[in-house]
Amino acid sequence: MSAHALVVVCEADADRRLATSVADRVLCGEVEWIDSESLDLHRRWQGLEEGSSYLKWHQVKTLARQYGLSIRGQFDGEPGAPDARAARLALQLLMVSGRQPDAVVLLRDSDGQEDRRTGLEQARRSGSWPFPIAIGLAHLNRECWILAGFEPQNEAEQARLAGLQEELGFDPRLRSGSLRGKPGELRHAKLVLERLVGNDPEREEACWTGCDLESLRARGSATGLAEYLDEVRERIVPIFGVPVP
Repeated sequence: MSAHALVVVCEADADRRLATSVADRVLCGEVEWIDSESLDLHRRWQGLEEGSSYLKWHQVKTLARQYGLSIRGQFDGEPGAPDARAARLALQLLMVSGRQPDAVVLLRDSDGQEDRRTGLEQARRSGSWPFPIAIGLAHLNRECWILAGFEPQNEAEQARLAGLQEELGFDPRLRSGSLRGKPGELRHAKLVLERLVGNDPEREEACWTGCDLESLRARGSATGLAEYLDEVRERIVPIFGVPVP
């Protein structure tokens, strides 16, 4: 049996790496015969076509025009919330562009627009899609999800965390959803993460791969991370033949 095709729609490769990696951890934990060594035999993350890594949100409208697709009208009699039209276009693209995927992840940063989730859910409900659709909305951005998994690896990192806790008045790992400052301000998740790990992609990755899923879920309850883990479990795990209670 060939690997299941899982499409991720996101904005950047850094978003893809985070979303697919934590989803893989859910698959390994929920599906008895999947582990980190055999993942590639069972699932294939891709974009619109096999061989691509993800479908970029900014490309959706252009690609839709190439396929003669357009979105008009409302959603269940209501205007579309932010991202509703773009998400429905993306799903329609996946319907007409060749082999349909086995599941889809729609991933977004909220960037302060909490109703983006409403828009993504409107798109999910707007058709009888032949594939399950999981939604991931990071409040306010992906850095909040990464902070949830940060654990100091040495004395220097422990000191940085302690200093930030004193400056912020709270532990940024436990309340990353409270980091609502403007870019460049201390209360912005991107700056807090940079203060902790520098601009080191490998150290960032260690945050979401090294922290156990239950801790990620608990710490990410206000950032959309816990919701995303549930979406993967409830909507993607079943395509592997595993019933989810």
